[in-house]
Amino acid sequence: MHVVLAIAGSDSSGCAGIQADIRAITASGGHAATVVTSITAQSSLRLLGFYPIPGREVRRQLDAVLGDLPVKAVKSGVLGSVEAVEAVAEALQGLGLPYVLDPVMATTAGAELAGAAVISAMHRRLFPLATLLTPNAPEAAALTGMPVRDRDEAVRAGTELLATGCRAVLVKGGHLPADPFVDVLVERSGHTVFEGTALSSPNTRGTGCTLASTIATHLARGMPLRAAVERGRLHLTSAIHGGYPLPGGGPVDAFAPYRQASGVWPLCPPEVAHV
Repeated sequence: MHVVLAIAGSDSSGCAGIQADIRAITASGGHAATVVTSITAQSSLRLLGFYPIPGREVRRQLDAVLGDLPVKAVKSGVLGSVEAVEAVAEALQGLGLPYVLDPVMATTAGAELAGAAVISAMHRRLFPLATLLTPNAPEAAALTGMPVRDRDEAVRAGTELLATGCRAVLVKGGHLPADPFVDVLVERSGHTVFEGTALSSPNTRGTGCTLASTIATHLARGMPLRAAVERGRLHLTSAIHGGYPLPGGGPVDAFAPYRQASGVWPLCPPEVAHV
């Protein structure tokens, strides 16, 4: 069993954050270890409260996991504070683990989760450690100060972010006005455009967490980066198709490929590819 460490905030509604990370890692064949960086009071409708975990407690969690478990890859999402960013950077420095960094700045509803100081600290301390950054188009625009409206601008923004020292950037196209069904993977050797199709579903909470955690799990299993991204996108497509409703919009379902058409979990899960 491949251990993947998810570092993120807790979503009390269970739709996104570390709860979505655990589901995605487990569904992709990994064991999810966790470091909680923040606690939210969050319904399916809105964010009611955001409480960062002190940096020293984040570091204790990191030391407990990394000092005990054979971690094969790391994924991080919301970090909550500059102190948490520093704790993660110090813990991961020199380990050489595959690291997928999702630079989450806000909730789906637009509530801010990372201020300018946190973003600056991530840029300086964590981006150089990352195997892959996974910003959506607005995040890529905010990080680079460049417009990101189509695939060409996504390539330019991704190329700009490579200068931070990360190995690769996946600019997610769900928010691209001109190319809403395109994701762009930018590496030092060139770029790859992944075409998609329209998915009509209001149940899309946890998409970024699910994608990043699935990619991290496949990297933990030894898959090359581009193949891990492809596999992650396929899994996310199934998860969006299988999303289920809640009052404010439901989550994607990372276990959708394993459920029967009735929605009931089979007594003996079928042998299916991890997609």
